[in-house]
Amino acid sequence: MTGKQRADLRSMCNTLPAILLIGKEGVTENTIKNVMDALKARELIKCGVQREAPVSAREACQALCEGTGAEPIQCIGNKFCIYRPKDEDPVIVLP
Repeated sequence: MTGKQRADLRSMCNTLPAILLIGKEGVTENTIKNVMDALKARELIKCGVQREAPVSAREACQALCEGTGAEPIQCIGNKFCIYRPKDEDPVIVLP
């Protein structure tokens, strides 16, 4: 992924609401499954990490990307965005 493509995705992330919050249990198999389903539906998602979570946002982002095959886009504070294009008919077309 090029820097321009990542910048385009970062700009799309700014307006997205966080659809998944990681809490005191951290990143579990169920969390990975929920992220897989969300990526199939949306391609680009924003997640948040609550204060009592045992992992940081960067660690959660890395674990979810490894578990789902997604690309990390942005990690700021306790929020992060990840991207994985659909196999068929992608909604987001990168230049």
